[in-house]
Amino acid sequence: MLQSFDYLTNKNSKIIILGSMPGVKSLQQSEYYAHPRNAFWKILQTLFGGDISNYENKKEILYKNDIALWDVLKHCKRSGSLDTAIQKDSMVPNDFKIFFKEHPKITKVFCNGTTSYNEFIKVYKVLGEEFSYIDVYKLPSTSPANAKMRFEDKLKSCSIIKE
Repeated sequence: MLQSFDYLTNKNSKIIILGSMPGVKSLQQSEYYAHPRNAFWKILQTLFGGDISNYENKKEILYKNDIALWDVLKHCKRSGSLDTAIQKDSMVPNDFKIFFKEHPKITKVFCNGTTSYNEFIKVYKVLGEEFSYIDVYKLPSTSPANAKMRFEDKLKSCSIIKE
């Protein structure tokens, strides 16, 4: 059973970006989006500036821009890194009800890829009216597995984060 990381956030976070479950490289390094060909950090650097030479600097970009980061899934079984390899019956989502109560300034959720979006929408529907102020957006996956999409196109789609 794979386990996701704790969320990264600060008390001023206004948006959250959600992945599905960290890939093998990320789990090995205990860092979000650690695969060198994943465009996530390069996109954030292009949108917000900052230094992405080490993980502490990457996290600083999040905190300076009031961005939280987490995964939809708390646990799952998967061989490899691909979302398509996640065993559907093994998926356990994180507790977003508690998270959103503890982070009331967050009003936008950006899902990094289709699996993240589809799984979060299931959770969002259960959260109910209390959290209807939260808007949910689907972004293209920044994963190198999404090779059909050029970096420039991913960046353009992800620029909605900055609006």
